[in-house]
Amino acid sequence: MEILIKASQFILSLSLLIVLHELGHFIPAKLFKTRVEKFYLFFDYKFSLFKKKIGETVYGIGWIPLGGYVKIAGMIDESMDTEQMKLPAQPWEFRSKPAWQRLIIMLGGVIVNFVLGWLIYVFLMFAYGEKFLPNENVKDGIWAQDQLAIDLGLQTGDKILSVDGNKVEKFGQLPLEFINGNSYSIERNGEVIEKVIPVDFISKIVDRGKEAGNFIMPRYPFTIGQVSKDSPNINSGLQAKDIVVAVGETPIKYYDEAKEKLSIYKGQETTVTVNRNGKLKQIPVKISEEGTIGVGLGYLPFTDLEKLGYYNLAEKNYSFAEAIPAGTQKAWSTLTNYIKQLKKIFNPSTGAYKGLGGFISIGSIFPSEWSAESFWNITAFLSIMLGFMNLLPIPALDGGHVLFTLWEMITGKKPSDKFLEYAQVAGFILLLTLLIFANGNDIFKLFK
Repeated sequence: MEILIKASQFILSLSLLIVLHELGHFIPAKLFKTRVEKFYLFFDYKFSLFKKKIGETVYGIGWIPLGGYVKIAGMIDESMDTEQMKLPAQPWEFRSKPAWQRLIIMLGGVIVNFVLGWLIYVFLMFAYGEKFLPNENVKDGIWAQDQLAIDLGLQTGDKILSVDGNKVEKFGQLPLEFINGNSYSIERNGEVIEKVIPVDFISKIVDRGKEAGNFIMPRYPFTIGQVSKDSPNINSGLQAKDIVVAVGETPIKYYDEAKEKLSIYKGQETTVTVNRNGKLKQIPVKISEEGTIGVGLGYLPFTDLEKLGYYNLAEKNYSFAEAIPAGTQKAWSTLTNYIKQLKKIFNPSTGAYKGLGGFISIGSIFPSEWSAESFWNITAFLSIMLGFMNLLPIPALDGGHVLFTLWEMITGKKPSDKFLEYAQVAGFILLLTLLIFANGNDIFKLFK
């Protein structure tokens, strides 16, 4: 059921983005009186799931869910209709239009993607606002409990000041900032320290897979998740959701402090004081030779931690006028972060290419339960990602056509049809190779 929910959201989001992207080409083509022969969601090699001709355009749904397309008369595109190109140019064909009109037609799709992503973020800010943990409110520093954090050179109690010289406002942004960054500064015991992020750090994250999780976390209280069945304290009175606030006579605030204090009593008995629904209760416990009491660590949402006085969250609500700059900033940061990640992927020494994913990776980012806020957040991200990817100057992508059109406008020389045919084939082979590699990575991860 979980897979079905994720897959349904993925297909819905992808279909919406493809249709609107192709509409971005369709509308200016029609405005400039250019004939559009086909408008398709997904590809229709050999046959279609559905098709209907309205006017001069066939509208349909293909059976290969790898994208979609509009077939514009007189244009060398993924249809590779070279026979049409051998005939004399007609006034309704793409090749007969002025270069500036052709440029607008080709840019229409990516413009729609960028505008759509921006609009979604604006409405999300207006509808939901933001609630987050400010980085500056993590007064006692981070919890370096993960090996990835240790590999970065972090220690429990470090206060992260900036990444690449930029102050990070939201604590939840830190993992992404470290993935995209090259250096960072921390405050440790009152001293400011500059550190370099290892070049192969992304490779380590990819190798860890889902176990990587959130490798940078704030310090958490010692909240009991469950008492193990083989725990020496199974009948001690400890309960799930108890928060340990003292070991023996020593008060503690965080789990890392409890771990240190418990180790003092290895193989002995002592007491722990727990906060249970706002009331303190002292419970005798046995400490194992490993310095544990045989319980699993539980986690509390930040809203509960705020009520307990651990962290103060920030909440921002926006009027529609305020949501416009807030949504603009969100769209811009999404685009710039994505560009940073692409740079890492194209640098083999980072190992980021191992994390390149296909349809399974994209589908997996959707939640297992329907959430309108999450769905539209992911759709906005995918829209901006799709817009940027299509703008890359690769033949077979919009960016390739834009590049050749700009060359014509600057030099006054139009590339030959034969050159465009070869470029289209080369671009298609490159994209197919990337597609196979990305989806092959997904399959490899599943087996791994």
